[in-house]
Amino acid sequence: MPDAFTAYHPIVNFVYFAAVLVFTMFCMNPICITISVGCALLYAFCLQGFKLVKFVVRFAFPTVVFVCIINPLFNHRGQTVLAYLPWGNPLTMESLLFGFAAAILLLSVIFWFSCCNRVMTTDKFLYLFGRIVPSLSLILSMALRFIPQFKEQFKQVRSAQKSLGCDLTEGSLRQRFLNAANIFSIMITWSLENAVQTADSMKNRGYGLPGRTAYSVYQFERRDGLLLCVLACLIVYVSVGLFGNGFDFYYFPVVKDIYFNSFMIAYFMLCATPLILNGREVIRWKYLQSKI
Repeated sequence: MPDAFTAYHPIVNFVYFAAVLVFTMFCMNPICITISVGCALLYAFCLQGFKLVKFVVRFAFPTVVFVCIINPLFNHRGQTVLAYLPWGNPLTMESLLFGFAAAILLLSVIFWFSCCNRVMTTDKFLYLFGRIVPSLSLILSMALRFIPQFKEQFKQVRSAQKSLGCDLTEGSLRQRFLNAANIFSIMITWSLENAVQTADSMKNRGYGLPGRTAYSVYQFERRDGLLLCVLACLIVYVSVGLFGNGFDFYYFPVVKDIYFNSFMIAYFMLCATPLILNGREVIRWKYLQSKI
């Protein structure tokens, strides 16, 4: 089923992701981190399906393990000593918990950016910033488009080279290095050729000429205004909690007791907004099907 939140106005999408990313990066409260990573993971699954499982296994989980291992090696603060490292530094429970929280925080930011990349398309970026900073918005949108395009082209080139017996996993170390250099050369050539074609296309379409106008297919509707007002209220309330110590939590020298308050409820509603909208659409669809 199509994502309901993606169909909203680009301003609504941008305000939501900007707020969620800022709050996620500046709040180390375990409850908030759990809310953020949970909502981000569920929403990413709604957008990407089972492709997300491969990403979690290959990248997300190793990242969490790596950060959890690295942090206690350099951070020795905390009063609860669990053991001593071979070089004499203490291994504390507080440093382990802080490292785990930092790893989950990093993971949630990655998931939110993944969702943002799916929802905030090139057209939406151009619509929002094309008239304000046209050059910057064009560069940003082209860069966001180039990354997945480069990745897809790399898969095709590698598959073609593999069929010719020039795979990166076969042969001696020298042969694999030569195969990798050949693929790298092909990708650089393709990138330069693609850049020239894009520049020629833009020039032929009159890019940079005076009197240029902008066209948009997006219309700000009543539902966009209602959702934007709801998001604004939640953002203001969560901001009050963030700057008013409503999410206050510390790991050192000892871990502070966890408590739940109304600010966290608002934070959950903010993070779960796309999930709530998708759930409403599913219920509505099931109801309409039952009437057939």
